[in-house]
Amino acid sequence: MRDTALPMDDRGLAYGDGVFETILVRDGRPQLWKQHMARLQAGIERLALPRPDLAAFEALPAQCGPGLKVLKLIVTRGSGGRGYRPPALAEPRWRWTVSAFQPIAERWFEGVNVRCCELRLGRQPRLAGIKHLARLENVLARQEWQDDAIAEGVLLDSEECLVEATAMNLVWRREGRLETPLLDRCGVDGTLLNALEAVVDIDRVRVGLDTLLAADAAWLINSVQGAWPIRRLDDSTGNCLRQWPLATSDAFRQAAHEQLGYPLNRGD
Repeated sequence: MRDTALPMDDRGLAYGDGVFETILVRDGRPQLWKQHMARLQAGIERLALPRPDLAAFEALPAQCGPGLKVLKLIVTRGSGGRGYRPPALAEPRWRWTVSAFQPIAERWFEGVNVRCCELRLGRQPRLAGIKHLARLENVLARQEWQDDAIAEGVLLDSEECLVEATAMNLVWRREGRLETPLLDRCGVDGTLLNALEAVVDIDRVRVGLDTLLAADAAWLINSVQGAWPIRRLDDSTGNCLRQWPLATSDAFRQAAHEQLGYPLNRGD
């Protein structure tokens, strides 16, 4: 853990004017580093942030030490004074922290219960896909439930189209094809999702909740937790909308875990 204090005039602190990445590191080796750095750079360009020295980030994973860790890297526009107008000569500021991590392995093999969130994500194409610091929609959605038996919440946008979960991407299998929501209007374009698209055919589609309910199987994925099969989906009041049986062989989860070095089978 590092000193991560920020001055009160830092624009990331004041306005969410910045981007971040959360990276799984195994024994000093970052997982999906290429994808994380590509998304970080895309976010910096989208927000027109001053470009930091990205080469300086290369040494960070080795400083995480042995074991499984999570490296969080934050880049802000830097200090900027009063008002929303960015300073003409902003100096980017970056901070990083490291924390020990232990994945919840039973969720890989036993699946999870999830719910639909009441909150609807606003559409903003200029922010879609990147991992910017202004995550208040996700915070509000995650406040909707306190039951630890519910692992995640599924989010739709203002037009009732599927987007993601509060902290994970959503993938399902329907009629033999893997599908995931289009993320061109809102949502975060996950690094594990990007890595999987290079090795597995996944269609990006704009559909509503009914399509997910018609799926043969569904998963939540991200680059830290891996892949969780969805066992049950409830509405926001706790009524069951759909249950899925757990597959004895889960080829999609295995493909995801190959990307992260996680066990493919319970006995691994």
